[in-house]
Amino acid sequence: MKRLLATAAASLAAALITFGCANMPGSDSGWTTLIDGSSGMDNFTAIGEANWKAEGGAIWANSGKPGFLVSKQSYKDFQMKVEFWAEDTTNSGIFIRMSDRTKVNAANSYEVNVFDQRPEQKYGTGAIVDVAAVNPMPRAGGKWNTYDITAKGSQLIVVFNGVKTVDVQDSKHAEGPFGLQYAMGAKDIQGGAIRFRKLQIRPL
Repeated sequence: MKRLLATAAASLAAALITFGCANMPGSDSGWTTLIDGSSGMDNFTAIGEANWKAEGGAIWANSGKPGFLVSKQSYKDFQMKVEFWAEDTTNSGIFIRMSDRTKVNAANSYEVNVFDQRPEQKYGTGAIVDVAAVNPMPRAGGKWNTYDITAKGSQLIVVFNGVKTVDVQDSKHAEGPFGLQYAMGAKDIQGGAIRFRKLQIRPL
């Protein structure tokens, strides 16, 4: 009887472990976690002069000249999930499929923007700069937000806080690393902080 109980307990423990592992990002689900709280700075290369730091449960910047955290890996077709916090004055974005990891801009990559103070729909939060405008323009300031970004072939999809803001076809950029931005605010005044507390990515 004791042996049967021990065998049943071992089987149950193994089943629970298997279930847990199957639901952990980076295991059978295919997700890789690059930022988890204040962990993950070593997955990126900092360029520019922003004061990136890992503390307080996030990786963030709030001063200095514009700068980026550029992923060490390159990605082609992928889905990315991001949790971020912005101020009303924050100018930030996620640049994907960058063709030049040393010089990041909206001409050599796709910029999924975070910029509540820009009045133009093609530069607003939820837009892809110069590729897909957003209407109505959502706001990210003063709260935690989520981005779900999918790039598969020429199709680009952006979902902001559960609402799709972009679904467009564009084939200018096919593959490359991605970058997280801290930039000056409107009229080149110091922008507000940008904080990233979770970033997961999986190939498609």
